[in-house]
Amino acid sequence: MLNSIFNYFYQFLDSFTFLILAVAGLSIIFGMMGIINLAHGEFIMLGSYAFTILAKASVPLVLSVLLAAVFVGIFGYLVDRLVVSRLYGRPLDSVVATWGISLLLRQGILILMGPSLPGLTTPLGTFTIGQSTYSVYRLLLAAVAIAVLIGMYVLFMHTPFGLHSRATMQEQAVAQSLGVNTRQMYSITFMLGSALAGLCGALYAPTMTITPTMGQAFQNDSFVTVIVGGADPLVGMALSGGVLGIIQSMLSLLFGTFFGKMGLLVVAILVIRILPKGFSGLVEKHLVKGRR
Repeated sequence: MLNSIFNYFYQFLDSFTFLILAVAGLSIIFGMMGIINLAHGEFIMLGSYAFTILAKASVPLVLSVLLAAVFVGIFGYLVDRLVVSRLYGRPLDSVVATWGISLLLRQGILILMGPSLPGLTTPLGTFTIGQSTYSVYRLLLAAVAIAVLIGMYVLFMHTPFGLHSRATMQEQAVAQSLGVNTRQMYSITFMLGSALAGLCGALYAPTMTITPTMGQAFQNDSFVTVIVGGADPLVGMALSGGVLGIIQSMLSLLFGTFFGKMGLLVVAILVIRILPKGFSGLVEKHLVKGRR
């Protein structure tokens, strides 16, 4: 009995962690900037490659994770300055541009690094409950996902940067008239979202095969989670990650991984039909009613 309960809990944590870490960077960029970054998966892939190369060069694992996130954040800042900054307010154009960037990154890594990169073994070992064996590292990833949620909440709700970024998101013209450098806010936001994508790739690198196309596994679930969550990058991400994590883990345990993935798509379709603004729109609606 205890083994079954923990197995369900562990599977939920695993799904929730994957969705939160995968969607964090995309959610910030889309929610704050309205930019649909189709190169998000490739940014995650870059984080995995950077981490693996550093770790194989005997850099400590924690430092390798941080350096990989910083590297992808700087790369994202350069992409924003050279390409994305020219497409603010043009969401359809940004889709085409970031799709082109994703193709360039994928093919560039394939040419430079080959079809795959020898990976690392998953650190920290395993533990056993009943007849089942579980990864300690997966539990650590869950703790990191929760820390990312808390860190994003503190950053966006209790710092001057968060105040300026929310003002830019809600009323760009008003924020600009009050002295906020909105273009700089967008650049920093894109850099932060890219760094979070790199962090995700670095954290999952020891658990996956490192290939130029590995980002697609993250990107599909990321977009589903963003759609279900809605425009608010904090509330939407936490709620959609929790709800989709429960659905995916239950279906995967009962019927297999394929049905877990299908469940995410079905929920996304239902949410678009019933709640066009996602979970965050529903929360905002109830908050507005509560103030009246």
